[in-house]
Amino acid sequence: MNPIQKIAGNSLSSLTNMRRKTRIVGAGALALALCAFGAVATAPIAQDDSNVQVVSVAENLALPNLSDQIAALQQDEQQFIHEERVRSGDSLGTMLGRLGVNDAQAQNFIRSNKLARRILSLKDGKRLQAETDENGLLLSLRATLTDKNSAPTTLTIARHGESFKASEAPAKLERRVEMRSREITSSSLYSATDANVDGGSIPDSIVGEIIQMFSTNIDFRGDLKRGDRFNVVYETFWLDGELVKTGRILAGEFINRGASYQAVWFEDPVTKQGGYYGLDGKSLKKAFLKSPLEFSRVSSGFSNRVHPISGQWKAHKGIDYAASLGTPIRAAGDGTVESVGVSGGYGNMIVLKHWSNYTTAYAHMSRFGSGLRKGAKVTQGQIIGYVGSTGWSTGAHLHYEFRVANVARDPNTLKNLMAAPLTTGEMARFKMAAAEMNHRFSLLTPGGNAMAAR
Repeated sequence: MNPIQKIAGNSLSSLTNMRRKTRIVGAGALALALCAFGAVATAPIAQDDSNVQVVSVAENLALPNLSDQIAALQQDEQQFIHEERVRSGDSLGTMLGRLGVNDAQAQNFIRSNKLARRILSLKDGKRLQAETDENGLLLSLRATLTDKNSAPTTLTIARHGESFKASEAPAKLERRVEMRSREITSSSLYSATDANVDGGSIPDSIVGEIIQMFSTNIDFRGDLKRGDRFNVVYETFWLDGELVKTGRILAGEFINRGASYQAVWFEDPVTKQGGYYGLDGKSLKKAFLKSPLEFSRVSSGFSNRVHPISGQWKAHKGIDYAASLGTPIRAAGDGTVESVGVSGGYGNMIVLKHWSNYTTAYAHMSRFGSGLRKGAKVTQGQIIGYVGSTGWSTGAHLHYEFRVANVARDPNTLKNLMAAPLTTGEMARFKMAAAEMNHRFSLLTPGGNAMAAR
């Protein structure tokens, strides 16, 4: 091959390669163009609303007949509820008149029915609610009855056809927890509790509990000084916005001469045992009463003596309390009945088993308290029997024994013994309750609770 042919051949080969690359690039560009055209073709096109035809549709709606509605309402019996409070000098007629009641039959029923007649004993300020028809005929009458010796009840007098029926049921009370804080500005505790500095005074019953709660540490007749203060958290129970009764103190704190004393009510949800404790979990209640009789005198102490029947000199292993026949005998502490019945010279006798190895015995009873049997639980102060002169007895009295590990001991030497401590499980649950009450104390005390608890 001559040089010219060689050059011509190389040029042709290069040209062929360039045409192949051009075709590939051109095909790629054409594919991209087709994709772009397809995207534009599938994109939505805004519609011109001016070309849309609008059509108005009118339809007649049937309206209810107003006169028919009024007639239907007039056919229904109208009922009205009235509420009033009893006023001084109210008679049954004036009281019902203010309630919109014009019903002679209802008045006659209230006067003649024993239960319904309790309406007449309502005190001034008590609330009455009556439901009547449009003519004043009584449909129902309700009132809350309160008695110091029983729980509040709701008395209802309701019409049944042409007659009435009176019924009584436990009132559904609303429980509230109230917190009060007071500062002693004089030597009187009651002057501080009567002060209405936060929208309400503290009930006298709560004041009495405060004194009882802290009297072992504070002499309320001479220890109070200006600047002392106390915080108290207690229950109240309400019905229809009206205070019905005051419950127990849930927690109390008294700051006297720089020292702070606290008490928290704790009722274990498992054992159902309750009492007041310090924030450290120690019981504030003495384990045993000073005397199982409220009013009595000691006729024979814990010592050697001449026995009144045998005439022999021997140890007297208990304390005799002279009292009238039938005087109530109280359980000295919480416990269970170990034995109950006749026991030789002791006559009618009860033995109570307390915590640890403590027992107490009560002899010469005339009769036992109701419901007592072996294994029954009793609480401190519960009536377990009555003074008598059964067994070897020369007169009405109670023979009381205090035993430790079944050995008689002089109860006066153990008068400061505290109640049973909380168990491990009880202490864990108590700490949760105590933490909440301690937080309440901090909220009530100005500047937080900086006093050291004792």
